[in-house]
Amino acid sequence: MTTVQETAAVRYGIWVLCPVLGAAAGWGLKLVAGWITTLKWFPFQGVFELITDISEPWATLTALGLGAAAGGLLALLWAAEMMSVEISHERVTLKKDDKTFDFGRNQVESAFADGKQLVLLSPSGAELARETSDLSRAKLEAAFTGQGYRWRAEDPFAADFKMWVEHAPELAADVNALFTARRKAISKYEHEEAAELAREIRKRGVYVKDQKKRQYYR
Repeated sequence: MTTVQETAAVRYGIWVLCPVLGAAAGWGLKLVAGWITTLKWFPFQGVFELITDISEPWATLTALGLGAAAGGLLALLWAAEMMSVEISHERVTLKKDDKTFDFGRNQVESAFADGKQLVLLSPSGAELARETSDLSRAKLEAAFTGQGYRWRAEDPFAADFKMWVEHAPELAADVNALFTARRKAISKYEHEEAAELAREIRKRGVYVKDQKKRQYYR
């Protein structure tokens, strides 16, 4: 079996690096807070005035603590976006954000990378999965071909995708409703919600991908 995932340095390093950078940013913000209060045009003056009103060492400790907490939240979001792919002669398993997507060998006809998305196709051309990650395309290709799977250079159905518009007549009402909800999630940068809605759409036999915040389907 071959496993493709982020390096250990990335997987574990973010839990140190992000809080440290956040704390440094908080400390830097505290240092310039006094100067910012002199710029009456600068927004959020109340926040910076509050910072300057806190006595030392509490001002520094608060800035470091809040910055580290913000960095920890960033690390949590980053970790949720990471994906690992386990590939064997018998099956392909994707693991992401506490979710597992498992496919037997006879289900997977081929795989390819569409931008940052790994796509698995069935023998009938249905999309089994379309998941976003920062995994290396070259490593994914080597892992799939090394286990005997077909790796495609591009999406063989790229020309079949159409841009989704409100109440698309050829789509069922519930599918259009999911597309509408997904459009809202995309506009709010709710990536996991958008991904989950795409999975729900896929269950209904419609396959969706995004280009510049526009949704396309086939």
